[in-house]
Amino acid sequence: MQPVYSFVIPFMNEEEVLPALIERMRELLGQLDGAAEVIFVDDGSKDLSASVIARAIDENPTFKLIRLSRNFGHQIAVTAGLDHAKGEAVIIMDADLQDPPEIALDLIAAWKNGAEIVHAQRKQRVGETWFKKLSSHVFYRVLRRLSAIDIPRNVGDFRLIDAKVLRAFQDMPERDRFLRGMFSWVGFKQEIVQFDRPERYAGKTKYPLHKMVQLAVDGLVGFSDVPLRMALWLGSLVSIGAIGYGIYIAVWAIFTDRLVEGWASTIVVLSLLSGINLLISGIIGLYVGRIHNEAKQRPLYFISEQVTASLPKTKTKHASVKG
Repeated sequence: MQPVYSFVIPFMNEEEVLPALIERMRELLGQLDGAAEVIFVDDGSKDLSASVIARAIDENPTFKLIRLSRNFGHQIAVTAGLDHAKGEAVIIMDADLQDPPEIALDLIAAWKNGAEIVHAQRKQRVGETWFKKLSSHVFYRVLRRLSAIDIPRNVGDFRLIDAKVLRAFQDMPERDRFLRGMFSWVGFKQEIVQFDRPERYAGKTKYPLHKMVQLAVDGLVGFSDVPLRMALWLGSLVSIGAIGYGIYIAVWAIFTDRLVEGWASTIVVLSLLSGINLLISGIIGLYVGRIHNEAKQRPLYFISEQVTASLPKTKTKHASVKG
């Protein structure tokens, strides 16, 4: 039976959380008005997470498991699940229960009212540090200022998308993925459903500071050329300043005999110019690196195993996203 709803749930090392998630998903599926499938994507787990899902599949044929050949990252894991989703509405959520499965009913209600993308916006963020809340607030403000598209604030990857949106998304072949920006970019009719985000049920976050920074860089570089233009203007201003300072030194040397000798000021100026040069080179390097990554045309991911109720464990060496 063709599913009406597809749930895509990526995970990595969530052995402690998955039993509670599975139970709540079973309860949720019983409240839906149509057939559903739940696609769990194992993004290179090292614990027994995949075994937990495999046992659940024996009891619930709507569950499916896709195991990637290694850890490709959260955004790629979501993409792998989307490539296998067959529902008319696809709901993306995290496995840590900070995206409450029950909120999917509100997302579905908005979809039935005509929305083609429904973002789940965090109204409250329980249990998060002040630093994470502040950095998230600053990131979304900066991204909205610099980007040419309107990316909703306090929205992660918890959302519902219509099948037509999924087809549009699959026509976007970029390798460095920032999904919340991509779904905002495609357009269509978009709405927001607010919810209170609870604490992590168990285990540790899979998004430490360095991964958050990397995601922020992907968002800024992938959806804005403002850093390049800022580098251009900064380089221009420094050049103008250097020329002005050179003229000042020349005039001082010609019309006075009190030219101050010393290396300190020279070192300061050289250090400043060198630092700015490295900064600008780094910004350009980020964009060039993305071009290099796109030019290689490697598949986004490889699947090592798929498990469904009707299909025994299947090892696949070369399953990958199209493009």
